[in-house]
Amino acid sequence: MPDGSSSKGSRAEVPADNSEQGVPQPFKLGDFAIDEYRPIKVIVIGAGYSGILAGIRFPQKISNLDLTIYEQGAGVGGTWYNNKFPGIACDVPAHCYQYSFEDKGDWSSFCAPGHEIQQNLQDIVDRYKLMRYIRLKHEMIHAAYDEPTGKWHLRICNPEREFEDTADVLVTAFGVLTRWKLPDIEGIESYKGELHHTAGYDPGERTWMEAAEEWKDKRVGVIGVGATALQVVSALQPRVAKIVNYVRGQTWLSPAFANNPVVSKMLGRSPEASAKDELGTFSPEEIERFKDKEFYREFRRALENEINSMHSYTQTGSELQIALEELCRTHMATKLAQRPDIAERLIPKFPISCRRLTFGPGYLDAVIADNAEYISSPVKRFTETGIETEDGEHKELDLVFCATGYDASWQLPFKIIGRSGVDLNEKWKPHPTSYLTMCVDGFPNMFMCSGPNSFLGAGMLMPVIEHAVSYAVQATAKMQRERLKSMEVKPEAVKAFDEYIDSYFPKTVFSAKCRSWYKLDKEEGRVVGLWPGSGLHALRALRHPRWEDYNYERENDENNLLYWLGDGQTWNEKTLTGDRAWYLSEEFIDRPPIPVD
Repeated sequence: MPDGSSSKGSRAEVPADNSEQGVPQPFKLGDFAIDEYRPIKVIVIGAGYSGILAGIRFPQKISNLDLTIYEQGAGVGGTWYNNKFPGIACDVPAHCYQYSFEDKGDWSSFCAPGHEIQQNLQDIVDRYKLMRYIRLKHEMIHAAYDEPTGKWHLRICNPEREFEDTADVLVTAFGVLTRWKLPDIEGIESYKGELHHTAGYDPGERTWMEAAEEWKDKRVGVIGVGATALQVVSALQPRVAKIVNYVRGQTWLSPAFANNPVVSKMLGRSPEASAKDELGTFSPEEIERFKDKEFYREFRRALENEINSMHSYTQTGSELQIALEELCRTHMATKLAQRPDIAERLIPKFPISCRRLTFGPGYLDAVIADNAEYISSPVKRFTETGIETEDGEHKELDLVFCATGYDASWQLPFKIIGRSGVDLNEKWKPHPTSYLTMCVDGFPNMFMCSGPNSFLGAGMLMPVIEHAVSYAVQATAKMQRERLKSMEVKPEAVKAFDEYIDSYFPKTVFSAKCRSWYKLDKEEGRVVGLWPGSGLHALRALRHPRWEDYNYERENDENNLLYWLGDGQTWNEKTLTGDRAWYLSEEFIDRPPIPVD
């Protein structure tokens, strides 16, 4: 790649006019209308929730667009396509786990199973005809910014070949929780039973339920106690001969949100009926009610209003934090009353939400079932036939699922090279930095959806994803409209956000001592996974970009900041086509409310 000396434009301050000894000088106007937008090419990496939304919003908002979405997997949906482990389900209300403009109401349960979520995303891709942009089985293996041209050069690999593509704007839409490997446990390679990491489990053409039919006489081990492990144990316990859960740490489980009074009231359920079904299975009558769009929207709004009222439980010592911790402690102790020994080992000493809080529907019942065993002694080694723990006990196992998490280090498996040859992985040592989770200094024209510090400790993630994509779209529109070669966040803006993160988290439960991917899978240290504030706080921060926090390079040689004004007319005037009174369309009229006395 060239060394970065630019032939056009400069990041340095330049005069705002063509003055000569203080006398303004004319310059050659652009030979284009103000809205005769130049072609702009955008490449998106990933076709999960963020990438699919980018496929909808970019064509909707950006004209003269060349868009490609590269997806490494063989299908769309990101984690919901790649993960097929037993019990996979959404652990937030399904009606809220979709875009704001989507009204799917026929979910089978409150915690929708993974295949329903993936199918919904496929349906959205089909409805908006996004496969014309999406390239499946295409993996980005390298990206580098070319300073003279202001373009990103990407190397892409598919099953047939490796090739290069270029883009004016690069949008990364992959999450951090995608890379996995089997745990580094002595003897794991010698184990002769069936062994899976949950993220790598693939039942082939079958569903996991169909595959589990072959396990009804099997002895199954599950290593872990995170959200995935809870789902696997709950799903397999009634389907196998014996299940053994190896638990290293502790975790908080809350009562199922399906038991929430708001839900019960709107669905006309009794608290007793709701408590019996932690998964919140919807009856045919309830699903029919959701066909009424007014009721569906009222239901969803009530749920999201309730969820967005929970932020204060993340604040150490707050009334809600204390009350919720007591509620969850009582819930877990009551569920585990037959096994107080498990309650003693499982209920955490650290504050609630220091690790990700989950409902874990069915887990507390499953782990005390007659065919279940809970082992807290650390795993020492695998043998050919099972697992031995440090207390010397050995269990014979036919099948083992390792629900041992992901590489959350933010050290990417490919190189992204910015200005002056800077490697993003090197820049992100010892921890990743960003500006409002969206971009990094030294990496122009690159915007991140689901970047560092973009997940939430409390609140709704989907609106944040929508605002992040909108931010990238607005930035691209600015580049196109103002004919910019590059826009790059200022280092001082990244530093300011870094300082805000360091100042915010010490007052929260996330800084307590507990091992979490929020903190690079450490017990203590920098929080790199979560937004420093509530979900609603993130929306306000992202909704109106601060363009003054960026440096810009213009694509033209004319030394005039307003060269983009063009030849003084619009395209519809220039060509005498289209609507030349568009400002009277209802979408552009801002009708003020009439005061009521």
